[in-house]
Amino acid sequence: MQIDVVVAFFVLGMLSTLVNSKIDFPKGLYQTLTLFLLLAIGLKGGVALDKYASLNLIPQTLLVICLGVAIPFIAYPVLKKVGGWSRNDAASTAAHYGSVSVATFAVAVSVLEAQGTFYEPYFPLFVVSLEIPAIAVGIWLAKRHSKVDNRKQLCHELFLNQGVVLLVGGLLIGWWGGSRTDNIMPFFSGMFHGVLALFLLQMGRVAAGQIGTLRQQGLFLTSFAIAMPLAGAVLGGLIAWGLDFSAGGITLLATLGASASYIAVPAAMSVALPEANLSLPLSGSLAITFPFNVLVGIPAYLAIAHQLT
Repeated sequence: MQIDVVVAFFVLGMLSTLVNSKIDFPKGLYQTLTLFLLLAIGLKGGVALDKYASLNLIPQTLLVICLGVAIPFIAYPVLKKVGGWSRNDAASTAAHYGSVSVATFAVAVSVLEAQGTFYEPYFPLFVVSLEIPAIAVGIWLAKRHSKVDNRKQLCHELFLNQGVVLLVGGLLIGWWGGSRTDNIMPFFSGMFHGVLALFLLQMGRVAAGQIGTLRQQGLFLTSFAIAMPLAGAVLGGLIAWGLDFSAGGITLLATLGASASYIAVPAAMSVALPEANLSLPLSGSLAITFPFNVLVGIPAYLAIAHQLT
């Protein structure tokens, strides 16, 4: 299997950690790369939205939101009844897997563009649409028989976290600016793949660092961190196929369904469910799900999408 060039940087990051080679990656640089990717994805989607906006986007977006609602409801009983996890741990992890990883989406976009595969250019709108529903469902699953403390702070983390603000902000600026964004797009578009490569180098190091924690959690978490993305990918792919998306669109929605959040959801869950063990979903998403999607999942989703179309 031939992997994309940017994915090779992820492999390099993992190997460097596994062989105990110290790479001094500044924390500020990691934050800068994250901000860049969020804004770049939002801007690109906003410009596309300016060109392709239509009423058809409304039912499509609603179906995508349904995907974000459905996945936590599928994951929760598996974690609670099969895994024997507490309600808070199961609900928190279900929310992580119902939400999305912007980095995984960025890798899928990079792979499609490298292969010249068309995809619906307004997909960042769907990324934004999937950020919040899963968090709300996870909180409801855990708190449906009790009260939520600190609602103001919770709402802030739900709607005003870094990921949502930058994605929505970039989307709106791109939509409002339209062709006027041409003077800044060479920066955000031209440097996208290079920035993603550096980001994946660090993500590989982080993923390898979680392997020790993962060993302590046993076989169940490892199995769940692979099986749940596959279930989400099937559900997302079928929705995209039913909407008559292109092969690239099917691949992207399958990727969104398969990905698991490790930025926005932990921040919200730390406020809403402070009793939940966040190391469980973070270990699964970073050490297993993210590498699985990047190395195996995305190429497989793309191959199946080509067969479907």
